[in-house]
Amino acid sequence: MDWKPDLSSETPLYQQIKEFIIHKISLGEWAVGTKIPSQRALAEHFGVNRSTVVTAISDLIADGLLEGNTKGGTRVINNSWNLLTASPPPDWSSYVQAGAHYPNQPTIQHINRAEFQEGIIRLGTGELSPDLLPSEQMKEIFAESSTNSFLLGYEEPKGNLYLRKQLAAYLQGIGVNTSPSNILIVSGALQALQLISIGLLPRDSSILLEKPSYLYSVHVFQSNRIKLVGLPMDEDGVLANQIGRYKKGYNASLLYTIPTFHNPTGTLMPESRRQALMNACADEGLPIIEDDAYRELWFDEPPPLPLKARDPHALVLYLGTLSKTLSPGLRIGWVVAPEPVIDRLADIKMQNDYGSSSVSQWAAAEWLGRGLYQKHLVTIRAQLILRRDSTVQLLQTYFAGIASWSVPTGGFYIWVQLTVDVPMQILFERALKEGVLLNPGSIYNRHTGNYLRISYAYAKLHELEWGLKCVAILIRDLVDKKRLER
Repeated sequence: MDWKPDLSSETPLYQQIKEFIIHKISLGEWAVGTKIPSQRALAEHFGVNRSTVVTAISDLIADGLLEGNTKGGTRVINNSWNLLTASPPPDWSSYVQAGAHYPNQPTIQHINRAEFQEGIIRLGTGELSPDLLPSEQMKEIFAESSTNSFLLGYEEPKGNLYLRKQLAAYLQGIGVNTSPSNILIVSGALQALQLISIGLLPRDSSILLEKPSYLYSVHVFQSNRIKLVGLPMDEDGVLANQIGRYKKGYNASLLYTIPTFHNPTGTLMPESRRQALMNACADEGLPIIEDDAYRELWFDEPPPLPLKARDPHALVLYLGTLSKTLSPGLRIGWVVAPEPVIDRLADIKMQNDYGSSSVSQWAAAEWLGRGLYQKHLVTIRAQLILRRDSTVQLLQTYFAGIASWSVPTGGFYIWVQLTVDVPMQILFERALKEGVLLNPGSIYNRHTGNYLRISYAYAKLHELEWGLKCVAILIRDLVDKKRLER
């Protein structure tokens, strides 16, 4: 909602709010069955006293447009169409609830909305700060497009051929030998997972993954009735010696893993564990989805080669993306897989969106083809090292005695474990009231509620300091309150 009441108007505030809600209902934007925001939320958004909102809502209930109760909130029960027709309009809320795709977890929905509120400090956001995105260079590339023009039409099913050739050359540099015909361009790695979930796996199958994992925070597999089975981790990543037991116990169809700068823990799987994992999966005939989104964000030395670089049996479906390194807005990722798999996924992608943006593919190809991408990575790594070091220092300053963490050697995240007993939902809500947005560990696995995913990639350094200091104060206040209650 971008509307605000006019405080200088002679029309009473409650009447302005009432008319705004009637307008939303009459346009069908708040259809019959819609649960409207709470009185408290409306009052905060409109910048008025709660009593003003209560008056407006009470009038609308009396008019027969809304119905409210203490448990279910306030819902739309009538509209202007309903008064003029013999039958009531559709109950869109029932359609929403009947949809096959699962909704996001409530906390994630809250995070997705709050990220775009003005003045919010985002301590967990998994993307580069706008200050680190190469906006000026991108403008220059498009300004020079007259010498190497791009198409505004559709691309072929697998994606722009020149981009796939550039990716094949780039991948060869990290040990992945492939050809353009074995690469599919997708709209970010998340779309690759979506395509795999509907194109390669039967319903009611199971997949193995690290516990915790980013994959728990999205429902691309669960919405297709695919069960996620968590494998235990240690400081070197997923425990390869457990794969056989879990594969048999759950009749798993494949393994999903982020071996390089894992999301959310930041763990880097060493060479020995990678070899053990590949051997275990080869013994079990278990395919692997390798999500390598953070590979290029290393600090001191390059990480071990991808699992796909040691894949003589074609076990690995390899996912990459430019979202974490160049631009999330380009929405460019890729899948490397055997050609029948690529053909299958490309066919489904054409049915879904008829191909990723041709303009974005052209821009990505220019970055790779001109050598600009590798130069850009050098700059990004240097900036992220400074941010990581500053964030570690801030944690040492403000979180000493209440948390523990490991220092990552790449990626975006520090996986912070609170060593004091704090109700995380209350901490999340209080931090948000102070203008600080957190990513609690529970969204990556329900058993990791005492963790926070802290990202040093997005917020400015002064925002990181203010935000971490604020959260530390809130944690200590909650601990003190709990102690007093005893």
